[in-house]
Amino acid sequence: MLQKICFFICLLCSFYVIATKVLDSFDEPKLLSRVKNVYGDIGLDRTERWLKLLKSGQGDSEWNQLNKVNTFVNRHVNYENDLPLWGKKDYWASPVETLGRGKGDCEDFAIAKFFSLVALGVPEEKLRLMYVRQLTVNEPHMVLIYFEEPGSMPLVLDNYDKRIKPASARRDLRPIYSFNGNGLWMAKAKGMGKKVKNSRGVSAWTSLVQRIEQGELNNFHGSENKQDKYALN
Repeated sequence: MLQKICFFICLLCSFYVIATKVLDSFDEPKLLSRVKNVYGDIGLDRTERWLKLLKSGQGDSEWNQLNKVNTFVNRHVNYENDLPLWGKKDYWASPVETLGRGKGDCEDFAIAKFFSLVALGVPEEKLRLMYVRQLTVNEPHMVLIYFEEPGSMPLVLDNYDKRIKPASARRDLRPIYSFNGNGLWMAKAKGMGKKVKNSRGVSAWTSLVQRIEQGELNNFHGSENKQDKYALN
């Protein structure tokens, strides 16, 4: 459990650093042609729409950015577990992989939303990924939460209940812990909690970060894993 937590903290640090780099370079025709090669015309269309959203939303209020990103990801990504989607029991997809496939699990939804909002300029300290238990189905789940001000009641961006709501209105969620690149918080209340120490020595995140930075795109088909790369210059 601790290893997985630290993985995500390191992952989010890396997302924050490379978000602007991806946004600036990924709209080149050469790069988009790689997306088309791996995911086809439909995956290309989703990616182009995503990039257009990230560019057009730069000057929006944070409330509008939250709503646009939450609506876009929920509309263009369908839920599917990692094993049939990626051929692995646990796989952290990059936002481009998630949008290319148009499918992902709850973690992929939350990561895509986090990445998109950071690229739009929302400060990282306002965002946390939160592990919860979804009480309706009694299963572990992940959502993205947003704090307008430090200590305020956070808003929940979710793929299960697609409407943005304050955490106090989500009685179907039992918070466990939340995190971003700045640290880990064990939940004591809806979105609140005490910040705890965490180890940053875990290197399991390296594979995904390298895939993003090197532009690697995966597409699992049965026993075959189709792969392509583009360069981020």
